[in-house]
Amino acid sequence: MSPRNFGFALLVLAVMACALGVVYQRHHHRQLFIELSRLENQRDELNVEFGRLQLELATMTATDRIEQLAVSRLGMRLAQPEEQRVVVLQ
Repeated sequence: MSPRNFGFALLVLAVMACALGVVYQRHHHRQLFIELSRLENQRDELNVEFGRLQLELATMTATDRIEQLAVSRLGMRLAQPEEQRVVVLQ
C-alpha cells in the first residue's frame, strides 16, 4: 500500500469517526433536551401547586377563621376583665 493510499484511508477513517461522533452528540443532546422539557413541566406543575398551597395556608390561618373555629368547635370565649390576672416578672 502506497503512502498516498494509506493517508487517504486514514483521512476516510477520521471523517467516519467524526461523523459518528456528531451523530452520537446530537442524539445525546436530544435526550438531554427531552429531559429538560420534562423537568421544566414538572417545575411548572410544582409552582402551581405551591401557589395553591400558599393560598390555602393563608385561608386556614386567617384570624377570623381561627376565632370562629375556637368558638364553634372548642367552646372558647374571651376572658372577662375579672377573670384576667396580670403577672409581673422581676
